[in-house]
Amino acid sequence: MAEQTYETHRRWHPIYHFVAFPIIAINFLVAVWFAWKIQRPITLWAAIDALAIVVLAYVVREYATKTQDRIIRLEEAVRLGRVLPEELRGRVGELTGRQLIALRFCPDDELPDMTRAILDGELKGSEQIKRKIQKWRADHHRV
Repeated sequence: MAEQTYETHRRWHPIYHFVAFPIIAINFLVAVWFAWKIQRPITLWAAIDALAIVVLAYVVREYATKTQDRIIRLEEAVRLGRVLPEELRGRVGELTGRQLIALRFCPDDELPDMTRAILDGELKGSEQIKRKIQKWRADHHRV
């Protein structure tokens, strides 16, 4: 697999992002255009149906990423319990979900200092945390 960095860590799923979702979006626009031009109950229903498909495509993607985020938070809490020094282990519960998710890219040797910086308020958002990582720990399983 290609090396992953902050710049390349976002995942684009080609079949979803560049095939399925654009087709669904175009289908919705075409259905709205027909509903506007023809103005019959069936064309209005087709536009409503196409909107439902757009919403469904969005929700399916959202459910997958939320489930994945829950798993990442659990994995990182376990890893922190294993890697952190005793004085920091008791404070793992103070980390937010977004902070835990960002820490998945942090290697074990940087994890104690990074966690301390987060808990001391030096690093706040997930983007700030990810930019601070020196040696990127790749996550190629993101959906």
